[in-house]
Amino acid sequence: MSDARREILAKIRTTRSSPNAVKNELGTMRQRLQDHPVNLIPARGKKPKSHRVAQFIDEAERVNATTCRISRFDDIPAEIARYLAEHNLPTRLKQAPSLATLDWKNTLIDVSQGVASETDEVSLTWAVAGVAETGTLVTYSGTENPTTLNFLPPVHVIVLRTEDVVGAYEDAWSLMREKLKNKDHPNNFIPRTVNFITGPSRTGDIQQTLLLGIHGPQRLHIVIIDEEDT
Repeated sequence: MSDARREILAKIRTTRSSPNAVKNELGTMRQRLQDHPVNLIPARGKKPKSHRVAQFIDEAERVNATTCRISRFDDIPAEIARYLAEHNLPTRLKQAPSLATLDWKNTLIDVSQGVASETDEVSLTWAVAGVAETGTLVTYSGTENPTTLNFLPPVHVIVLRTEDVVGAYEDAWSLMREKLKNKDHPNNFIPRTVNFITGPSRTGDIQQTLLLGIHGPQRLHIVIIDEEDT
């Protein structure tokens, strides 16, 4: 190794291991978490609020999700019963604890709640945001919305409020931070897991043929609630 190269590497090692370097790196990371700088957002993510729900539905259905719109939170059980019956799907459902207040007594659906197991056939969860740019749903992990419900059951039904449909991914992060802050979390709180879900599971690895349900749900049904303050 040449003397010049040895000298350069020695300076790098010294700089990287010095207390000031570590302090500066930590300071930079904390500042970035605090300020949340916004990246470049494409035009399709900047459409007016009045266009976002229609754009979200178009993009979600483009990637094989199905959607419906209902007027009230209390209409969720009836809509899910309709969807399952229409597609001849199982009527045993595992729901997220965040939806524990739903009244299922007027349906024939067998409902339990908690984390998903390999025997669960249909899951029901809540999305913290929907991204109109790509028809993507955003969820974060926690006891109220177990992450396993997003991936194990072959049929995934997810609830989204129209007021939580945003234009771009950056807006989804901002909305999630605001919601978590209202739950007494610090401003820089980041959940253990954040899932971005765009349509049902898919792969084109097998002979370049698109197949659904290879790594997760075969079906994704999105129930969009127009009612505010649910």
